[in-house]
Amino acid sequence: MTQSHWQQLAAALDRVAESGRQVDFWLRDDDAAEPTAALDRLLSLVDSHQLPVVIAVPPALTGEALARHLDGHAGVSIAVHGWAHRNHALPEEKKQELGAHRPRSTVLQELAEGYARLQALFPRSFVPMLVPPWNRIDAALLDGLPGIGFEALSVYGPEKPSPFKLVNTHVDVMDWQGTRGCRDHAAIVSDLIGRLRQVCGGDEEKRDQTGRTIGVLTHHLVHDAGVWSFMEALFALTAGHPACRWRTGADLTA
Repeated sequence: MTQSHWQQLAAALDRVAESGRQVDFWLRDDDAAEPTAALDRLLSLVDSHQLPVVIAVPPALTGEALARHLDGHAGVSIAVHGWAHRNHALPEEKKQELGAHRPRSTVLQELAEGYARLQALFPRSFVPMLVPPWNRIDAALLDGLPGIGFEALSVYGPEKPSPFKLVNTHVDVMDWQGTRGCRDHAAIVSDLIGRLRQVCGGDEEKRDQTGRTIGVLTHHLVHDAGVWSFMEALFALTAGHPACRWRTGADLTA
């Protein structure tokens, strides 16, 4: 009998636990700007499993309403999601807010304003992490991030050599190029197992190059029933598993 994808993930995690190791998971959810039913569903889900979440917030689009709504959620960390999640790329280019389409000083000034704004709005949950909209940022901006106060950058995909600390996401639940709903659950789990092999592989130098976390990327505002059921199943499997350690935003930027 062929194992289901969830059985395969459970078996892979069991092998990690049997080796005496743990894997660092983290959840990044993008685009929160105001209280919504979808955000409440996300918070209820992570709270029910006692898991942390890093919520990427566009500073120009948010305010006191979201700050009040999230106050008291101990597991929530707030990261800077660009400035206004506004595309400045040309029509034939991939969307980008933090690109080379505007003066470097203008972009860095917006990021500094966004950093200060979110730090003031969310004094207990703010973390010095930059999440570029559309997961894209011009390399010429990187050396300006420490001067603002950022200590980590999070985009999507395997970590590449960088002058700045990367804490990426690696597994996206959304089928952006197709249905714009949930990807096939078996395919997402396959990505998780693939990343697990990278993180727990025997080559220490290779692990340093690819990173040591498994970052799961979600967008609560566009989740369909398939995404919510996937997240429930993933959290139920990993929340109490001895091989899994779900990390907070503070852990990731330390």
